[in-house]
Amino acid sequence: MCKLMDYGKFKYESAMKAREARKNQAHTVIKEMKLRPKIDPHDYDTKKGHVVRFLKQGDKVKITIMFRGREQSRPELGFRLLQRLASDVEDLGFIESNPKQDGRNMIMVLGPHKKKTEAMAEAREAQAARKAGRQGSTDAASEDGAAEASGETPSEA
Repeated sequence: MCKLMDYGKFKYESAMKAREARKNQAHTVIKEMKLRPKIDPHDYDTKKGHVVRFLKQGDKVKITIMFRGREQSRPELGFRLLQRLASDVEDLGFIESNPKQDGRNMIMVLGPHKKKTEAMAEAREAQAARKAGRQGSTDAASEDGAAEASGETPSEA
């Protein structure tokens, strides 16, 4: 038994299926944030904001603390800083690998609680809601402009 079919159509449909499968895939990306043990509070908040953004996007974050000179004799400062950062973002991510000293650097990896695909879907929904909100406000503005052109006040229209 055999089936006669259009080969071009078959190739097109298989290519479309493969494209859809690729669209739903998510690449695991590791973002890196570098800190120093004697970081200023404002700089820490800025870096923490970046870490929060990365975790919300569903990416893993590798946090590196670089020690220089005498700082190398005080690794507990870096350890405390990493623990503080992990506790600040614990609602968005978890410690995937505990802090460990690697020469002059101390490294820790944070993983997001939600998967990359969930984060991408959430971002698409938020973008669609913003777009719908913008279109609603421009429609109202165009109605106000049409009422003013006809000599009516916007409340009378």
